[in-house]
Amino acid sequence: MNSSKENEQRTAAAFTRQSAAFDELYGSNPVIQYKRERVRNHVQQYLLPHSNILELNSGTGEDAIWFAQPGHTTHATDLSAGMQDILKNKVATLKLDDKISTEVISFTQLENLKQQTRYDLIFSNFAGLNCTGELDKVLDSFSVLLKPGGIATLVILPKFCLWEFLLLFKGKFKTAFRRFLSSKGVTAHIEGEYFKCWYYNPSFIIKHLQKEFDLVAVEGLCTLVPPSYMEGFAEKHPNFYAFLGSKEEKWKGKWPWRNIGDYYIISVRKKPGL
Repeated sequence: MNSSKENEQRTAAAFTRQSAAFDELYGSNPVIQYKRERVRNHVQQYLLPHSNILELNSGTGEDAIWFAQPGHTTHATDLSAGMQDILKNKVATLKLDDKISTEVISFTQLENLKQQTRYDLIFSNFAGLNCTGELDKVLDSFSVLLKPGGIATLVILPKFCLWEFLLLFKGKFKTAFRRFLSSKGVTAHIEGEYFKCWYYNPSFIIKHLQKEFDLVAVEGLCTLVPPSYMEGFAEKHPNFYAFLGSKEEKWKGKWPWRNIGDYYIISVRKKPGL
């Protein structure tokens, strides 16, 4: 078995094990709520009415359900069968079968999608695409899957995070430098499963897609607002948290802040006529 396939299987197993508790673990975290709002505010700028959306690493379907509310249609895909089961239950409960379809598939195998159509938007939230060392292969599929003028909005972990680097001063050298050492993948650990993830700067995506796509926007996410794993920060320091949020909103698209957050949001548009 090749290493890429094995890593995908381990990743799927990790998130399947976590799927039953995923919403409970993360749903009430104020920083995660902040991140969702930021991502949604970003993507909403580029959504056409009644868009046809392909979602990668859809998880338990929180974004697919959000897309469905104003009338968009989403084909929600994920490598984890457990995550897809949670999503299917939500779809059935909310009676959204006409707005959300599902498929267990790797984002490195999008040529095998059961819905071979052209989409208005390809959407991937919260660093799912960092779970592959073959992001170039994923990006290569976008031109075929998007309509001319279609948008791809991705939320990715970059190779440098200001908050993580500052952990150097707490003696956490491994965490402070882990993104610099990611060319062969950095080991992650969830629910007893070990798998690798990789980090990609915006320049990687822009360069790889430049022939057929134009850059629309890049925003830093959790550049000044602390990452969600810093539990209790927002509750313990509400005024400071609000201050950091206001500054991040002001500087999110400016250099260097757009490149040094825990994540960045990037949108690209397929060139007309392609």
